Amino acid sequence: MAISISATVLLLILAVIFLRNGGLKISHALVCALLGFTLAGTSVAPTIHSGLTATADIVSSLRP
Repeated sequence: MAISISATVLLLILAVIFLRNGGLKISHALVCALLGFTLAGTSVAPTIHSGLTATADIVSSLRP
């Protein structure tokens, strides 16, 4: 659960930065959000979740 909240906050911060810099229009952000909600309701959602979990595990195991 903490990973999905962290990823959501990170994506929200990136979207706000892109919106403020003019690199992302509000219509593009809405389409991306709708795509996310649509993907969450499909059979691909567990695969995406496991991929994000594996990536987070790899990143957390890295030591500088």
